[in-house]
Amino acid sequence: MIATIEDDIAAVGVIDAIPKLLEVVCRSTGMGFAAIARVTEDRWVACAVRDEIGFGLVVGGELKVKTTICDAIRTSGQAVIIDDVAEDDDFRGHPTPEMYGFKSYISVPIRHDGEFFGTLCAIDPKPRVLKASTAPALFELFAELIGAHLAARERLAKSQAALLSQLEAAELREQFMAVMGHDLRNPLASIDAAARLLRKTPLNERAQMLIHTMQGSVQRMAGLIDNVLDLARSRLGGGFQIERRRTLDLRSSLEQVIDELQLANPTRRIQTHLQLDSPIDCDGRRIAQLFSNLLANALNHGSEASPVRAQVRTTDSIFELAVSNDGDPIPPATMEKLFLPFERASQRPHQQGLGLGLYIASEIARAHDGTLVVTSEAGETRFTFRMPLTASEAL
Repeated sequence: MIATIEDDIAAVGVIDAIPKLLEVVCRSTGMGFAAIARVTEDRWVACAVRDEIGFGLVVGGELKVKTTICDAIRTSGQAVIIDDVAEDDDFRGHPTPEMYGFKSYISVPIRHDGEFFGTLCAIDPKPRVLKASTAPALFELFAELIGAHLAARERLAKSQAALLSQLEAAELREQFMAVMGHDLRNPLASIDAAARLLRKTPLNERAQMLIHTMQGSVQRMAGLIDNVLDLARSRLGGGFQIERRRTLDLRSSLEQVIDELQLANPTRRIQTHLQLDSPIDCDGRRIAQLFSNLLANALNHGSEASPVRAQVRTTDSIFELAVSNDGDPIPPATMEKLFLPFERASQRPHQQGLGLGLYIASEIARAHDGTLVVTSEAGETRFTFRMPLTASEAL
């Protein structure tokens, strides 16, 4: 099936990060209009738009392709950057800036799987310093991110079509998630690189807040990808695997989890007590993942007026990790299915997540010959993980 322009607009529209990405483009460069355009030999169509100057173009709107600079970019495959049309040797007197009323311009090609898709572009009626700023690198990173998303979506669509006639719906979902988890890692790395790059640029308070939000989103997406891949491996790859070894510095890994989640939830309080007096025979990375899933679950479902509490300790033979939060108790019907994949501790509107965090945590506990139990009463919900300090000791 051949994709239409409408399909391309829809493909860009389902990328949740696009509105924030275009806002970051405008805030960091000073440009008043930014767009993602689908550019073909005979059409220029806006797939996403941020308009702060009243340019008048909306999603689905078209320009005559031969009147745009993007048409030349489609042919050359090279970015075009103009600080000030009046001082630019190549575009001084060019009809396009006068036609559309801009003085500064930047546009970079978007490709996926080596094919030209269109451009990420921005214009402004005032001259802007672009060439000597971080704007070219930022646009290249964002264009790569958009292209990676489009390519992943196309590959997934092709895989889905090929598998529909061969697999049952449950098997197809698991294969789909496995591919999705792998393909999202590259664009996620691009977002992280762009955020780090922007932090080195003087920005106003609004832009700084956007960067903070982006970094928090990167952390949440990374956790989701890890959970999806773990589910796929456990279902399709022969079970959940760990590498258990004598660990002397588990504290630093757990403290890093706390710092990351505190960064992503700056308005929440996390109270911790870590007392690790003995070495632990465990997979340190997996224990940190279990802790992250439990702590994130408590932050998502607990009362925002009360702190989330985490206690970690070792005794003579047992490692114990507990995370608790205040709030409404978990309903009994939900409790019965709490550690199953795609189940959640509550059903709040606009709730984030796939319902995999507690399932993955329970699988990590099982792989360590440990137990993960939950108690939920009026005022407090508490998850407690216990495991033997050494692999030879069973609970």
